[in-house]
Amino acid sequence: MANFEWYRSFITIYKHNSVSEAAKSRIMTQPAMSQHLAALEAEVGEPLFTRTSRKMVPTERGKELYSQLAPLVESLEETTLSFKAVSSPTLPVVKIGTAQEFFRERMAPYLRNLHMRVIAYYGLASYILDLLTDDKVDIIVTSQKFSAPGIEYMHYVEEEFVVVAPYDYEEPDFTDSKQLEAWLCLQTWLSYGLELPIIRRFWRENFQKRPQIKPEHILPDLHIILSAIENGAGISLLPTYMLANSLQTKKVKIICEPYKVTNDLYFAYKIKNSTMPKLRKMIETLKGNEKPPEY
Repeated sequence: MANFEWYRSFITIYKHNSVSEAAKSRIMTQPAMSQHLAALEAEVGEPLFTRTSRKMVPTERGKELYSQLAPLVESLEETTLSFKAVSSPTLPVVKIGTAQEFFRERMAPYLRNLHMRVIAYYGLASYILDLLTDDKVDIIVTSQKFSAPGIEYMHYVEEEFVVVAPYDYEEPDFTDSKQLEAWLCLQTWLSYGLELPIIRRFWRENFQKRPQIKPEHILPDLHIILSAIENGAGISLLPTYMLANSLQTKKVKIICEPYKVTNDLYFAYKIKNSTMPKLRKMIETLKGNEKPPEY
């Protein structure tokens, strides 16, 4: 009779296409993981994977078995996790991945309302998605909806990015968008990355073309960019949610109104964990506290 742990190991190998990566994910040794697979293949009576030098490729029998087993195993794991979350006398732990700037501005103020322990991981969209796929976090906040098996997305909030300049910055009064675009190209720009994230979208949506600019400084931290603008280093696109204090103290100002660009953010989590009480609580608390910034 097949052992339940053989099934779990098989599903993990299937997801990672690798015995070694599956072993890391389940915190097992590689030989132990290989033994689980060999035992299950002996029970089934035929190979479940074709071994290549680079990865494990599921056979047709392997694909068939996975499609039958995955929902059942994930359902059992979900039930166990939900039961533990409800019955545990200690605070539940939620591990979340997001951009550091967003967590600081939009999530940290609500931590006391969550009544749970939060472990945060910061990084770009692709990195935190990998954390979610590998079950190293429970939920992420991301601006990119990647096509990944077993991942569900829920709309969270819409960010609004505007052009921000030092408070004493001189802005010509242009009525023609072509003149404004030409003037913007001559300014000193600060960017989050060399590929001009969000700046390219701003140009495309407002001027229907690619930006012909070369940023003066590349600063992969929005708060550092804001600080640099406050001290006269140049201009950039920043989300409105982090500008309230700088606007009130007249350290920066928004220019080129009403030109702006929006960015949708999503919660992403494993479908198998979608009913976990701690995740529902976090989502409800954060969505319930969303409101536009006051200037």
